[in-house]
Amino acid sequence: MSLKNCMVAQSGGPTAAINASLAGVIDGVMKSEKYDTIYGSLNGITGILNNDLMNLSALMEKDEAYLHRLTVTPAMFLGSCRHKLPNYLDDDSSYVYIFKQFADYDIDAFFYIGGNDSMDTVLKLSEYGKRIGSPIRIIGIPKTIDNDLCETDHTPGFGSAAKYIASSLLEISHDTFIYAVKSVTIVEIMGRDAGWLTAAAALARNEYNKAPHLIYLPEVPFDKEDFLLDVKRLLFEQNNVIVAVSEGIRDASGNYISASEQSVDTFGHSQLSGVGKTLEFLVKEKLGVKVRSVEINVLQRCASHLASKTDLDEAFALGNKAVALSEEGVTASMVTMNRVSDNPYCIEYGYAEIKHIANEAKSVPLEWISDAGNDIKQPLLDYLAPLIQGEVDVTYQNGLPVYMNVSHLAKHQ
Repeated sequence: MSLKNCMVAQSGGPTAAINASLAGVIDGVMKSEKYDTIYGSLNGITGILNNDLMNLSALMEKDEAYLHRLTVTPAMFLGSCRHKLPNYLDDDSSYVYIFKQFADYDIDAFFYIGGNDSMDTVLKLSEYGKRIGSPIRIIGIPKTIDNDLCETDHTPGFGSAAKYIASSLLEISHDTFIYAVKSVTIVEIMGRDAGWLTAAAALARNEYNKAPHLIYLPEVPFDKEDFLLDVKRLLFEQNNVIVAVSEGIRDASGNYISASEQSVDTFGHSQLSGVGKTLEFLVKEKLGVKVRSVEINVLQRCASHLASKTDLDEAFALGNKAVALSEEGVTASMVTMNRVSDNPYCIEYGYAEIKHIANEAKSVPLEWISDAGNDIKQPLLDYLAPLIQGEVDVTYQNGLPVYMNVSHLAKHQ
């Protein structure tokens, strides 16, 4: 029986681990007895629509060492997109062309690495494939620093971002403690609907550092007056107050503390920014103390030099698992991780139907958040701690890390 080919793409926001999943898929395909060539679609699903593909198997043949380098490279080697496929019942032209491409390239399986919006694409392609009787396996591979995908214990990319956040908060604490003056530092952290990443700031606490002293997540309503009282109380007891706050905090009416109603992405999500500055101005006006805000922004998702080895190892394993599942005939699904225990930390790899994942979001359980809504509880720390463990071996040249050459993406700039 002749071997079939497969295709992989990446989509959504980048992480420090998404290329590790890509490396895992490539590794799985190269070891497979079912697949011959693996093609990479540049810039997500749009690469298929634009016939913009690259032969990843050929790249492997030229440089056997590139899988490790790919694993530790930040962002997305294949590029990304935020392209929302229409409902095929309204317009199936994109679907007809995509599945024609699959046929032309003799594709037997398609792997899509991404977050919530990418899983929407997996769902739509799966449903259309079933409608036309296509045998092609469609499998999603999770990634997102937001850690908000359902049916999986956590998502690749989150552990590395959490490690960077915790390390940064500890370093900010050291920088802040040198001044014997009253001050407030507000650190704005990504997280539109879920506060997992902001909660990870608590991992910075140790025997001498209690910062961040306050943590605010989008899962509970944010009240400006309560916030000012929290800060004022702490300033009475100590000189420095460090606050970790999610970009997506909302008031009791569900309104974002800082968001432009006119700015939304292609999937209808509000584009958030400025909550740190908003709170900075509030503290300065109401409390009259030295205050600054720090927006970590994209640094928390691209700091591969501080990646979690646990995160990258799991991301690679999920890529391998996706290939194995496709060989077993699994489709319309996403590979998952199930936590067996916290101590010792142990997970099992599996899968869940994509219909239970796409367009859903996993929030931080309310029982893991303090009753006052300004901190987290020990069970959440127990959940977070294993995910940031281990350091990654990165090669350096001229003092800088060596990553994959991504000049193939330059033509899209």
